[in-house]
Amino acid sequence: MADQTALSLDDLLAQEERLQFAAFNHDTAWRLGVALVEAARARGVSVTVDIRRGEQQVFHAAMRGTTADNDGWIERKIRVVRRLEHSSYYVGRSYTDKGTNFADQPHIDPSQFAAHGGCFPILIRGTGIVGTITVSGLPQAVDHELLVETLEKFLAAEA
Repeated sequence: MADQTALSLDDLLAQEERLQFAAFNHDTAWRLGVALVEAARARGVSVTVDIRRGEQQVFHAAMRGTTADNDGWIERKIRVVRRLEHSSYYVGRSYTDKGTNFADQPHIDPSQFAAHGGCFPILIRGTGIVGTITVSGLPQAVDHELLVETLEKFLAAEA
């Protein structure tokens, strides 16, 4: 496990460049969602997992120990990725690394947007963002880490 808090913004951007799909459909979402749930179980943690293709929710699983609050966090993280086209962790870190806070920006409603780790864009190589993968339930760096590590293994197995 890499310490996500030690990663630079360039490292986080490199994750987005590296972790791209050739194609993404409902079956891909199912396999990836199950892989995320199994990765959480293997770590002995509980999370809620959400995968969207466009506006459609194509996978959702809430493990024992999570609550409806996790669904609220998911929605807020997704809005950040859709609006700014980067992982929610990258966006939040881009502000904190400059000594500011994303939620304090005058154009941001913190009840609608959360630049906390755990939402990653589904990127199709040569196309761009086609959806989102979101994990909620752990500290933000750990949400991001679980998602990235699982996505790395998943994409390597799919290749």
